[in-house]
Amino acid sequence: MSTFVLIHGGCHGAWCWYKVMPALEKLGHTVIAPDLPSHGRDKTPVSAVTLQSYVDTVCNILDAQPEPAVLVGHSMGGGIITQTAEYRPEKIKTLVYLTALLPANGESMGMVLRRNTAPIPATNFVATADGSASSVREDALGDVFYGDCSAEDIALAKLSLTPQAKAPLKAKVQTSAVNFGRVPRVFIECLQDHAHSVPFQRSVYPTFPGRQVIAMNTSHSPFFSAPEELAMHLVEL
Repeated sequence: MSTFVLIHGGCHGAWCWYKVMPALEKLGHTVIAPDLPSHGRDKTPVSAVTLQSYVDTVCNILDAQPEPAVLVGHSMGGGIITQTAEYRPEKIKTLVYLTALLPANGESMGMVLRRNTAPIPATNFVATADGSASSVREDALGDVFYGDCSAEDIALAKLSLTPQAKAPLKAKVQTSAVNFGRVPRVFIECLQDHAHSVPFQRSVYPTFPGRQVIAMNTSHSPFFSAPEELAMHLVEL
């Protein structure tokens, strides 16, 4: 049996994995899904959030596991698991990028996002008064994140989403071939994703020879719309 550590994306929290966790657990696996700082039930002020604080949260979880884990990052979570793999390569069995960002060495997640060709107008995002964070307008959530998700799950998201700090998106990821480079990577692309276009999702694949790519015919949020299928893909790894 394996240990899966599930890292949510921007604005989300551990709550987004509520269907995937039992699907993996009923097969006998251990599943851990943390709230990153300022997300979900975590009360860290948005102004105090950094990429390092995200990564420290994940490193602490990995350090507590007796064996290497499968580390899954959704969307923004991809940048977090990338930096984590540089610090803890020996604690990770496989990195799974679920329609996720993968910054190159010296690149920030914000720099990666600027290559995105998905037609998401900036008017869908609302900045906080001090400009330190932003969130997606409620009436745009279905189009951006949850195109094939149920009304109930969209309602849950509206109640649970939190503003996304901008500081972690500006911090540059630092990786090396000797650490991050030795951890196996798998990419799960979502073919109906309106947040990350398919060409954008695929833009990093050529730099990783021998990579494994799995396709899901879902929106940006397969943890809601296809949790059993997503769980089976993870188990098959």
